[in-house]
Amino acid sequence: MLQLGWKAGTEQYPPAELLKYAVSADKAGFDTIDVSDHFHPWSEAGQCGFTWTWLGAVAAQTSKIHMGTGVTCPIVRYHPAIIAQAAATLSTLAPGRVYLGLGTGEALNEYASTGYWPGYTERQDRLAEAIELIRALWSGQQVTYDGKYYETRKAKLYTPPASPIPIYVSTLAPGSAAFAGKYGDGMITTGGKQPDLYRQIIKNFEQSAKEAGKDPSRMPRMIELNVAYTQNIQAAIQEQLKYWAGTYIPALFDQKIYSPAMSQQNGEIVGPDTVQKTGCFSSNPEDHIKYAQQHIDLGFNVLIFHASGPDQSAFIESYGRDVLPRIRSKVPSMAAH
Repeated sequence: MLQLGWKAGTEQYPPAELLKYAVSADKAGFDTIDVSDHFHPWSEAGQCGFTWTWLGAVAAQTSKIHMGTGVTCPIVRYHPAIIAQAAATLSTLAPGRVYLGLGTGEALNEYASTGYWPGYTERQDRLAEAIELIRALWSGQQVTYDGKYYETRKAKLYTPPASPIPIYVSTLAPGSAAFAGKYGDGMITTGGKQPDLYRQIIKNFEQSAKEAGKDPSRMPRMIELNVAYTQNIQAAIQEQLKYWAGTYIPALFDQKIYSPAMSQQNGEIVGPDTVQKTGCFSSNPEDHIKYAQQHIDLGFNVLIFHASGPDQSAFIESYGRDVLPRIRSKVPSMAAH
């Protein structure tokens, strides 16, 4: 089933303003919300409200739209039991509308809150334990967990999930796609790369899922796509640079870059041309429909559209009116719910 979603950037907008946009996205016909979950934003100009508080408000003020994190890092700043409790509570406010996106995180967004940032291998091992513990707690049973990194003693969620919560695992490279297939109920990646990379990611994800006894054809494959649907393309690109330039810096996963100020110092080489190559920046709806179709053809079935501005309300309304219905009409067999 194809889902078309909206990216909620806690790193760009204050919580109350972002909430207003989420309510608008629900009314405009977006199927799902993918919201960032960080301690620090990507830029000194940014915001960074607490995602789980915000999601509770969204759940209470919307009726149809699905929601989840894109993504939460449940291994250092959070104990996995806390994320299990947070997602379970959210599901009681929005039954059947909640997913949980998990990943190994970036130092830029996480390191400052704890002063600790292990290497990737340890972070991935921690994530595997975290997923196991979260699922165990969602059962509503007492859980005594004795892992290498996490422990609980007769822990129980006395407010368990109201309905099953799928876990989508972040994968940005073919190597991590197998991990996502093994441990996740779905996967999340980001746009702007070459098609061959995505083909390999999906191939590895599906193969690993099959080996784990799952049916990959029924598993969500989510991708975040940078877009701007406006006459003022240059202003949209400048908004992208102002708030999100740090996302273009590979070293952001390393603790050498662990603050928004350091991100900007190391991101001076990121310019308008770099941004424009990694998304669809056009006022022509046909361009956006074609861009979406390219990713559907690659095998993605959850497309998250991330627009940085300059007018978020106008984007949500116009995209919901001009673009989303036409994308759906081209794939009737996968029409959204």
